[in-house]
Amino acid sequence: MQPHPQPVLDALRRYNAPTIANAIEMFEVVPRNQGFMDASIKCVFPQMPPFVGYAVTAKIRAAQPPGPDVRVTVDDHYQHILSIPAPRVIVVQDLDDPPCIGSLWGEVNGNIHKALGCVAVVTDGGVRDLDEVEALGLPLFARDVIVSHAYVHLVEVGTPVTVGGLTVQPGDLLHGDKHGVIRVPHAVAGRIPAAVEVLEEWERGVIRVCQAPDFSVEKLRAAQRAPRRAMPSY
Repeated sequence: MQPHPQPVLDALRRYNAPTIANAIEMFEVVPRNQGFMDASIKCVFPQMPPFVGYAVTAKIRAAQPPGPDVRVTVDDHYQHILSIPAPRVIVVQDLDDPPCIGSLWGEVNGNIHKALGCVAVVTDGGVRDLDEVEALGLPLFARDVIVSHAYVHLVEVGTPVTVGGLTVQPGDLLHGDKHGVIRVPHAVAGRIPAAVEVLEEWERGVIRVCQAPDFSVEKLRAAQRAPRRAMPSY
């Protein structure tokens, strides 16, 4: 994969996740009910700013010790991480049923993965050591907060994972904030700022009518029907 220019990533980081979702809809490259994680994946530190990064993936189990058939090593995991351009987002699928028996995430792994260029952690498992990880400035998105690491171990690295109903491929471009996590299609990532500008201009027109002292439903409907300015073709 070819990473996007840094100004594109910086621009995406300025917007919240709902704004990103609205902008993606304008391109009609993914159905409106797809491309984002569901409400089972919660933002643990909602006060932190949005993140943007490329997905690195892994699968874990924690309910039982690893058996002889598990051959994935921590070094395999680190090599996969470094094969993906920075900034990186670690996306981990918990295969236990039920999940959240043991956490891969805490103070130590938080420091390790931040040193490896990871800017956020996303998992359908559990997380812990919240004070220490918050102090690192590392966003956590998880199904729940738990106490133990139990027998947590890696099962796969660098393969597609499904977290919060979204199947994530290594290298996918992800954005997340207090609202949740969304995938930004590579094909339109550079055009998101132009789409946001068009959308916000239209929204400001509707809001001005709503806040005006002479508000009326007729004026509201006229503002809602107003055509949106065409986006640049680049």
